[in-house]
Amino acid sequence: MIANNDMNNQLPKALKAVFDELGILKHLRNAGITKGLGFSCTYIFKLIFSLIFEGKNWYMLLQGKKSDDLPEKNAIYRFLNNPKYNWRRFLLSLSAATISKVSTLTGNKRPKVLIVDDSSYERNRSKKVELLARCFDHASQKMRYYKGFRMLTLGWSDGTTFMPIDFSLLSSMKAKINGITEKIDKRTSGYKRRREALQKAPEQLPDMIKRALSKGIDASYVLMDSWFTQPPLIKDIVDQGIDVIGMVKATNQRYLVNDKRVGLKELYRLAAPTKHHKSILRSIHTTMANGVDVKVVFVRNRNKKSEWLAILSTDCTLTDQEIIRIYGMRWDIEVFFKTTKSLLKLQKEFQGRSYDSMIAHTSIVFTRYIVLSWQHRCSTDERTLG
Repeated sequence: MIANNDMNNQLPKALKAVFDELGILKHLRNAGITKGLGFSCTYIFKLIFSLIFEGKNWYMLLQGKKSDDLPEKNAIYRFLNNPKYNWRRFLLSLSAATISKVSTLTGNKRPKVLIVDDSSYERNRSKKVELLARCFDHASQKMRYYKGFRMLTLGWSDGTTFMPIDFSLLSSMKAKINGITEKIDKRTSGYKRRREALQKAPEQLPDMIKRALSKGIDASYVLMDSWFTQPPLIKDIVDQGIDVIGMVKATNQRYLVNDKRVGLKELYRLAAPTKHHKSILRSIHTTMANGVDVKVVFVRNRNKKSEWLAILSTDCTLTDQEIIRIYGMRWDIEVFFKTTKSLLKLQKEFQGRSYDSMIAHTSIVFTRYIVLSWQHRCSTDERTLG
């Protein structure tokens, strides 16, 4: 790490080139993440961004030889804790611009998708973190509770490259341990995100998708697992002009077949068996109770071959195989979650108590992933050469 007067050498050379190519600092300024006095926001941003690439944490830096040239700990936390910085605008602007670059490398026949999912954001050792809640990890094999947040995330994929677009750290009205700080200015971006934290995921997703599409992000489908594939949300998304493909479970949801309302198990019995595909058992065109036309494909459960799984698509023109293949792209977000937590120091690098600090640091971690994804795409795609 280096002093403030040597900022050009602050990043490793390969990363500096990507910073310039993606215009990351421009996106920061456009989001109002600027500072008039002391160390600049761009300097502090690059300092935090570079920590994992230097193999150091903030404590190690302050103990190093050049600690006198670095911002004090308070300066770093003032940057992370600022509720006026619009981190959502920054991340959305950066991801949209980078996705536009990736899209030029993607064949026209390859589907581009938005992927919705949530993952645990744990703060199990914390007691005074703002909006801290007791959350249930529905994705865990252990089906456990933890202290922290649900990290609702929207991403984009073309099957080769995944890019995070937007996120929300969800607390809980019923299970929250701490509330919103009384000191927050209600006119700030930070306050708006705190209010969002107390909403449910289905309330936020339509707006997340709307923001992504309004930025010109190219996608034909929204992929989601059974936790999100609920009729009201599906209709909200379809009404925006984009189709949904998602896993569905046997719930109270009803489907219309020959003017008869049936559940998913009965729908399976009514579906026509398929031929020549051992993994695809049956499929059927039907209508959800809210009037949305769908195609449901029943596939063999690889973990329990005597059972089946159901995948729903609002694009009824797709073949059974296409529905399954496109839904398989949903796995990209699982890889993203694992990478950000195990390699990019999500939820570990800084342990601030304010909600703003968690939003800021998560945005920086997502930026790391965007940079690395673009680097990887450039190094493996022949169309980027020359």
